Amino acid sequence: MDLSSKIYVAGHRGLVGSAIVRKLEEKGYTNLVYRTSSELDLTDKNKVDSFFESEKPEYVFLAAAKVGGIVANNEYPADFIRDNLLIQTNVIDAAYRNGVQKLLFLGSTCIYPKFAPQPMNEDSLLTGILEPTNEPYAIAKIAGIKMCESYNRQYGTNYISVMPTNLYGPNDNFDLETSHVLPALIRKFHEAKLNETPTVEVWGTGKPRREFLYSDDLADASVYLMNTYEGNQFVNVGLGKDISIGELAEKIKAVVGYEGEIIYNTSKPDGTPRKLVDVTKLSEIGWEASISLDQGLKEAYDWFLTNIENATTVAK
Repeated sequence: MDLSSKIYVAGHRGLVGSAIVRKLEEKGYTNLVYRTSSELDLTDKNKVDSFFESEKPEYVFLAAAKVGGIVANNEYPADFIRDNLLIQTNVIDAAYRNGVQKLLFLGSTCIYPKFAPQPMNEDSLLTGILEPTNEPYAIAKIAGIKMCESYNRQYGTNYISVMPTNLYGPNDNFDLETSHVLPALIRKFHEAKLNETPTVEVWGTGKPRREFLYSDDLADASVYLMNTYEGNQFVNVGLGKDISIGELAEKIKAVVGYEGEIIYNTSKPDGTPRKLVDVTKLSEIGWEASISLDQGLKEAYDWFLTNIENATTVAK
């Protein structure tokens, strides 16, 4: 990408999209295009087509998606599969028909089988059953990968797919009904500290292991891959290290300064036992993460404190 290339960031106000915008601006890219969901409904094919026909972006970062944690995925499975299929289908097809030079599709490591060998290698896709709690979302993301691969094969496009591990950072979703575990814990511990609540409840046993990548690292990897990588094989992006939910809770408790007790609600689901991605392919391409979990947690909590009035509202 030239610094003057016209770049469309879909989902620019979300956790991932906002990080990509920050990274592009930091690197000197000046011709960025984006729309809020109220300005452009990406589930509406006609509106997406009109946008691409009028704007003619040269590069597209497809970071727009309907996302959420275990609660949201369990309660709104139809919304998750429908909206994500519509968004990615409309954007990928419009990109092809309007001559976009390159597109980067952002997926999720929930595409992997529930009991995939750890760390999860790109070759593990479609080798086993998915985690039931987020299967509709995962199937939509798998469809996005296959759509990019298929357009490359049939139409000669240059579309790449990136599968990030669990993400956190500025503009995260802190709504306890729809958020992922890390931002939910930040909010829980913060409110417990303010209210002097003696205990904080954590869902499950605390034993499942998860990997967490700061959103600015993903943005850096995405821009790097857009500029350097071509190929039909999608690429994992992660830190290469994982941590148990219990250990994560203790770290967040310390960052927030909460002095009460952690209680584990074992009647709630644990989800996948372990999710650690194999980042060998990414390392071979020439990129690795630079923000440690300890550093990222401090920065994420600082952002939450600065933006506390709006932090529990999902960006649109």
